[in-house]
Amino acid sequence: MLFVNMLIVRFYKGKLCFFMLNKVVYLCPHKIKMKKFLLFLFIVPISYCAQIPVGYYNGTEGLTGYALKSKVHEIISQKIFSYSYSQIGPLYAYTDLDKYYENDNTILDIYSEKPTEADSYNYDLSQNIGSATAEGQGWNKEHGMPQSTYYGMYPMYSDMHYLIPADAYINQRRSNYPYARNNGENITFTNGSKLGKSTTPGYTNTVYEPIDEFKGDVARYLLYFAVRYEGNLNLYNHQISTMPLDGSEEKAFEDWYITMLKDWNALDPVSQKERDRNNAVFSIQKIRNPFIDHPEWVNMIWSETPDAIAPQAPTNLSISQLGKNFVTLSWTPSSDTDVLGYKVYVNGTYVKYSKTNSVTIDRLSPSTAYNVTVKAYDKGYLLSPDSNQISATTLSSDNFAKDLMITKYIEGTTSSTSDVYNTAIEITNLTGHDVNLGNYYLNIEFKSSTSYYLSDPYQLEGKIAHGESIVIINPKSNFDAVDVNQYKFVTNSTPLTFTGSQYVELSYGTKTIKTVSTNNYEMLFETVDAVGSRGISNTNANKSLYRNVNVNNPNTTFTASEWTEYGMNYATGLGSFLAANEPEKVDLAFAIYPNPVSEKLYVTGKNLSKVSKAAIYDVSGKLIQEINNPFNNFNSIDVSNYKTGIYILKINENSYKFLKK
Repeated sequence: MLFVNMLIVRFYKGKLCFFMLNKVVYLCPHKIKMKKFLLFLFIVPISYCAQIPVGYYNGTEGLTGYALKSKVHEIISQKIFSYSYSQIGPLYAYTDLDKYYENDNTILDIYSEKPTEADSYNYDLSQNIGSATAEGQGWNKEHGMPQSTYYGMYPMYSDMHYLIPADAYINQRRSNYPYARNNGENITFTNGSKLGKSTTPGYTNTVYEPIDEFKGDVARYLLYFAVRYEGNLNLYNHQISTMPLDGSEEKAFEDWYITMLKDWNALDPVSQKERDRNNAVFSIQKIRNPFIDHPEWVNMIWSETPDAIAPQAPTNLSISQLGKNFVTLSWTPSSDTDVLGYKVYVNGTYVKYSKTNSVTIDRLSPSTAYNVTVKAYDKGYLLSPDSNQISATTLSSDNFAKDLMITKYIEGTTSSTSDVYNTAIEITNLTGHDVNLGNYYLNIEFKSSTSYYLSDPYQLEGKIAHGESIVIINPKSNFDAVDVNQYKFVTNSTPLTFTGSQYVELSYGTKTIKTVSTNNYEMLFETVDAVGSRGISNTNANKSLYRNVNVNNPNTTFTASEWTEYGMNYATGLGSFLAANEPEKVDLAFAIYPNPVSEKLYVTGKNLSKVSKAAIYDVSGKLIQEINNPFNNFNSIDVSNYKTGIYILKINENSYKFLKK
């Protein structure tokens, strides 16, 4: 960090500036709350703006509307780095101490802070409590976006961008009510924040209103949620009135809420407190809140002006690929220019959406006919008529896996004193198609005094290509030759704290149900793959387990013969299922399937026809076959005459290992 001494702070051409050596140095090209700065000589760091990594927002230039939103989502979701809910409290020492108002290093609670006078009470980090009967008794962690929205699942559950310290009593009274203006009929708290019946147009139920000083803060962290978790928003709890999500991936919130949040973003410009907090959270989670860096993006994104005309129907719906458990479809896009995406219906029931003119419907039954249609939807969420209907009958058999599978279970040393938690899970896609990870969850089982129960699950996100392996690893791992920063999913959430006695599962979120006891919605899960057995103290672990390469399907019942055992802390080849003993560089522009293979090995990827040479070697390095321009006419290589064993396909100097059955 660069420090500059004896700077004169003045306003020059409407901007807060530093004057030094007769040169003008701008602090930041953002709006600044005047009351938070004094005009005098002082010593100050000037690194706030520089803390946005160079090129972090590359690709956003020239974009507006939902296209900008999707691009920003792509940027801030490249690395998924999270901690357990229980670990967040001490981190507030880096993110939420008062250095701006009373400047006393007490916890800065936006629900109770008085910006212009002494606070009614103050807290230090040690005063974390579970509940309270009045203000001033202690603080706890407040989910600005209520955890019931996403069923209390990770990584949303511990996302610090909207998980803030708050007076425990105010937190309880706010409950999961939306933010909005009200008259404080229920209660007005000591700093002027209120709970009462909404006076914001479009909503009439109970709401919580923060003071004006922090309305922008609230707006920007709620809109962050809408961008950060795009792609999974349709899975969240938008069925009840206290959740202003509208079920869409693009607009995300109901119209009245969007209007209010845009107003609050303008009313309360970004403060230095927010910038500092954004930098601090970024250093912890590796993700920034884009609306603190670029508050102008709020209006740029939520600026779509839909028309009242439904789009034209897509045409030429057809089958691109067919398997035992899936069908891949494509179609000619709708001719309308305001189309956002397409909704896919199977036997008349909506099943998923697509942003492009293709989709894979998976988890189907073999030898079964499915009637499929597609509708376009536009910026006003109007639906087109149906496309042509096709009947797709799945195959009776193929060489693809029926679902994703756990291919490595890594368990190692756990030491609270040395802050080590060596755990990792590898998941591999051998299904023959891309898979949307948003429906998949990791979970482990705990034992209470009388029974076993599953913990708060960890939700995956993004896509996994056929032939690709992903790794979910604990950030406190210190395996030899393994850098946790090379992996996308890095988390110390509950599922990644397993020990050898615990049951671990990969599950699929099937649907949501409304429970009678709570009158709320809950997610139902279907077990996809498992390590260990439920309802017992397992003895199969306290080791690392590698799935045998001849196993190409998940198993809901743990079967020891499907795995090879290694010692604890063994993590060789993590992230590459087919690697025998060491990691290989894999060009993910290409993928091979099926693997294992009996007859034809298929290759997919961009610019496949431009591949000049392919060669196949056995594990000893002996050249078995060399093919010039191998994919000019076909995307497959015939290996039916090969002996059973492991081979290496080289494409333009990139290696892909496969097993010939």
